[in-house]
Amino acid sequence: MSLFKELYAKDELPYDKFLKLGPESLSDAELLAIMLRTGTKDKTPIEVGRAILKLAGEQWGLLGLHHFRVKDLMQLPGIGEVKAVQLLCIAEIAKRTSNMRAKSNLVFDKPETVAAYYMERMRHRDTEELVLVLLNAKQHLVDESVLSTGTSNSTLISPREICIRAIRNEASYIVILHNHPSGDPTPSKQDLLVTQKIKEVSDLVEIPLLDHIIIGDNRFTSFNQKGLL
Repeated sequence: MSLFKELYAKDELPYDKFLKLGPESLSDAELLAIMLRTGTKDKTPIEVGRAILKLAGEQWGLLGLHHFRVKDLMQLPGIGEVKAVQLLCIAEIAKRTSNMRAKSNLVFDKPETVAAYYMERMRHRDTEELVLVLLNAKQHLVDESVLSTGTSNSTLISPREICIRAIRNEASYIVILHNHPSGDPTPSKQDLLVTQKIKEVSDLVEIPLLDHIIIGDNRFTSFNQKGLL
């Protein structure tokens, strides 16, 4: 028996299953097992994969990998630093591929669309992140960038910088988003002040601020919908 088959002696061989039925036939744990290649003395790669999914939260499946840190994964037997980094890189590639496909067809003409696109990326963060989204005349995404991480304090956010980026990208509209780690998307007084400053400058350069969206835990607040712009 080969070393590969010995490693999987207690479970079905995902590699063979892949060759016979294709990647779509594999469970999340089997996909992880192929990426991991080896398990531990007491666990097969599939069992290690199941442990990873359990740590992520079974309701999230592979999506839960996006919320791991290297040290989180290294808590599991059989996962060293190299494997942890490999898993997180695979998760990032998958996320970016998915985002690229979505961007080509996505029209950001509704707050619900924008919030849904950024919800999973932003709702689990422990600190605030402010994202600038630039749209063309058809409200397709042309560029996005993180303006600040850790705070949305107005002294750290430059409306001038936002407008310069919008002009350089020949954008027609501006949307800004940030998350509330508390899960409550209710705007603070600081959020209102920051938004008003950005709107004043964007109006001057004739690249309107369409919306400021605050991401909470599966909830969001749209300044546009609330009449706050």
